Amino acid sequence: MDQFVREHLRNVYRRRIPGNGNGRVWAARWWEYDEAVIRLEALWRAWEHLRLDAATGMSVWWRDHADHHMAVLLDPDGPFMGVRGDENRSDIGAPLPYEAPPEGMFPDARVLGTTGASQI
Repeated sequence: MDQFVREHLRNVYRRRIPGNGNGRVWAARWWEYDEAVIRLEALWRAWEHLRLDAATGMSVWWRDHADHHMAVLLDPDGPFMGVRGDENRSDIGAPLPYEAPPEGMFPDARVLGTTGASQI
């Protein structure tokens, strides 16, 4: 899941994040927020499944999953409510802020065989 957030989601879902707690909010240390982790894992699992549907999979993922969960995550009253600081800001067109989680926090589910997920 960390690889999905680090290499995919934060790079394609670019939004201006002021980092002052006003407007959209995001935490570079997203992994410290239980609700965020659960929502991001749901996004990753849906993406792994729907990306294999060459017809409408990506459209369904954006419409039914990404836009819904990201609106909640970025909402000023969402799980990152009140998060401030330069490490949590991004300029227009820049990837969402990111700090790596502690080693071992997100074991590679592909290696563990817990999903049919393939590498990003």
